[in-house]
Amino acid sequence: MGQSAEFGKFLKAMRSRLSPEDAGAGPTSGARRVPGLRREEVARLAGVSTDYYVRLEQGRNIHPSRTVLDAVSRALRLSSSEQAHMMDLLENCAANPRSAGQAAQAVRPALRHLLEAVGDVPAMVLGRRSDVLAGNRLAFLLFTDFPALPVAERNLTRWLILDPAARELFRDWKTVAAEAAGALRLDVGRHPNDAQANQLVGELAVNSEHFRQWWAGHRVASRSAGAVRLHHPAVGDLELNFENLVLPEDPDQTLRVYSARPGSPSADALALLGSLGAVANPEQPRSSVPDAPATVAESGD
Repeated sequence: MGQSAEFGKFLKAMRSRLSPEDAGAGPTSGARRVPGLRREEVARLAGVSTDYYVRLEQGRNIHPSRTVLDAVSRALRLSSSEQAHMMDLLENCAANPRSAGQAAQAVRPALRHLLEAVGDVPAMVLGRRSDVLAGNRLAFLLFTDFPALPVAERNLTRWLILDPAARELFRDWKTVAAEAAGALRLDVGRHPNDAQANQLVGELAVNSEHFRQWWAGHRVASRSAGAVRLHHPAVGDLELNFENLVLPEDPDQTLRVYSARPGSPSADALALLGSLGAVANPEQPRSSVPDAPATVAESGD
């Protein structure tokens, strides 16, 4: 499978972020016209010829071995997520365009029951592109009522970056939104011919200067766990941990569960949010997103 233009762009972006000192390329003399390592420096660190590395960045139709790719990864100081993304770009970007029509993702009934059973903590099932496939009542009270949104807008990354309410909710909004953009880039690398993903990227790029900058930097992000700081309009400040659990039967679906330290003010705030939601909605809002987002082919867009 040949190189892709995106593969070359990624290498160039990773090269531009490194200084010679950071990469261990040795002392330099004189000012540089552009930031980052020179191509010949990356080639020397990776143990390949400069001409060979130039062809890699140009996306020429060559077939680097895994040994060469590992050497380039070390030279560019790639993280494990960045290295995996590099391999995805190399292997997948020439995939058959007919694979663009992906089947709509479905959440197993047992998993929906699990979401309801853990109703005292916010939990969601995220699919491809961070589409919100299902969630419990507390998740929708904490973030937004995804089931009430049009099907095409039930996407966590889209909501995070474009909805002003998300900026108000996340006290570290820029960090959280940048990570969401980085996770989306990983997804696009794994599924390069997904028309829905490309449409989402285009919409975000048109409407968000921040997203345009993050996307141009080829940043990737993948975290199995972490923490967020929120300021909810109804219950005030919360500090929550989250766990991302990839479902073994469908690696494109992730169960994300948020929790607070027992006995903490944040745990009290979550409990209060649940009680306020029950009072405001005695019939209780839906605990799951009823319809998985349709594919582009199915929707006729």
